[in-house]
Amino acid sequence: MGHLTGFTLKWYKELLSNETILGALYYTITIAILASIISTIFGTITSIGLFKMRGKKKTAILNINYLPVLNTEIVTGVAIMSLFTFFRMNFGFNTMLISHIMFCTPYVILSVLPKLRQLPDNIEEAALDLGATPWFAIRKVVIPQIRPGIISGFLMAFTMSIDDFVISFFNTGNGVSNLSIEIYGMARRGIKPEINALSTLMFVTVIVLLLLANRKDSVIKHAANGM
Repeated sequence: MGHLTGFTLKWYKELLSNETILGALYYTITIAILASIISTIFGTITSIGLFKMRGKKKTAILNINYLPVLNTEIVTGVAIMSLFTFFRMNFGFNTMLISHIMFCTPYVILSVLPKLRQLPDNIEEAALDLGATPWFAIRKVVIPQIRPGIISGFLMAFTMSIDDFVISFFNTGNGVSNLSIEIYGMARRGIKPEINALSTLMFVTVIVLLLLANRKDSVIKHAANGM
């Protein structure tokens, strides 16, 4: 067992001087930002389309959207890997990015759809009656109303992406690794203080993002109750 002898920043300095870790950090942040932005755009557009749909087609699409959320990550990861294998794609940065977009988008949809349901009835039709084009009505009337859901969806997607291991593990290639995969590899070679430092930084980052997302929702609900 180890013994606590004091506090030090030595292992954080060692961590920041490790080129492998810095490379993994680059891929982690790059993929998380790109996946979050793209999945937020796709998720918002899909949510608006689903909101306008009616009938069995809407129910079927929503049930498909729930699959990545309800399934365990390993099932989703293997399924996406099988899809890439079927299309004979080379595993690497692109496959990891696409896989992150695929599993983050459903969370954005689930975040945006409730905000769309809270919109006043016929608000878009009222804008069209006043002379707005469909695109102008969505851009200037609908999107500002659902912006809190979009922001929450983005933060959720970023949090899911930056902390993911299983799906990334199955869909990465040689030379492309994120921090979660590096922690796994370092742990297999033996627990070192650098792992603890890296895990602490990732844990703090995820907690801060979740607190920001929850604070955003709390402020919005408080404002709504005060109206």
